[in-house]
Amino acid sequence: MCVITITRGAFLGGERVAQRAADELGFRCVNRDTIIDKVAAAGVSHDALREALTRPPSLLDRWITHRRHVYLALLQAALAEEVQEGSVVYHGYGGHLLLEGAGPVFRVCLTAGMEFRLNLAQRELELDRERARAHLEKVDLEHARWTRALYGVNWDDPSQYDLVLNLGRLFGIEEAVRVVVSAVRGLDCLAFNAARKAAMRDFALASRVNAALALNPHTEALPLEVTSLNGVVTIGGTLESDEQLKDVERIAAAVPGVRSVRLRY
Repeated sequence: MCVITITRGAFLGGERVAQRAADELGFRCVNRDTIIDKVAAAGVSHDALREALTRPPSLLDRWITHRRHVYLALLQAALAEEVQEGSVVYHGYGGHLLLEGAGPVFRVCLTAGMEFRLNLAQRELELDRERARAHLEKVDLEHARWTRALYGVNWDDPSQYDLVLNLGRLFGIEEAVRVVVSAVRGLDCLAFNAARKAAMRDFALASRVNAALALNPHTEALPLEVTSLNGVVTIGGTLESDEQLKDVERIAAAVPGVRSVRLRY
């Protein structure tokens, strides 16, 4: 079956929706911390990874901005690896963006008015109403800046999603779960057949190659685009020397699963 991404603002009960939907469908439920732990095992700071997923890049510090893009490449590769066999619900910031180009992915967005979220925030954080409101507004601003700075989109733009559910109006937690489960079971376009599973594996392989290139000091600053088809990796971009060409080909070819490398420049 497909991969489901659940995107939500803070204090919307998204974790509960994701876990309940996963239980109903027999899927695994994966959250942001799972992916961060996977990348951190390679020696990257947990704090740096969390910052890359939550805070907008600084316009004043190019090094920090560059490192954030490296971290995002690593996070994308880890998430793609985690979901490539399908039957996964992922919840957390940016799942639908990190898996852009992968499929079949059912992209769900949860939203609600401030009153609904304030009630949850007050209970969970044990804050008075004004402090809870200030906290929510700060988190919302950072979330919006993050998606605009790194992807050029607004995270709450409904055109990015296949399904948008307002938990503060028609849908509560349980109703939202029933809608998501019914949609996934009823849509043939989400069936994870052999061709779509192969496409997801190719996306995961391209993400691993992209991460390897982003990590290597010889290629980290190169503007490259990586795709894969049946293990044949194609890399496009502007290369200024034969040495850069050799570095790109060598690094990509060393990634497990790569059958051959084609350069388009």
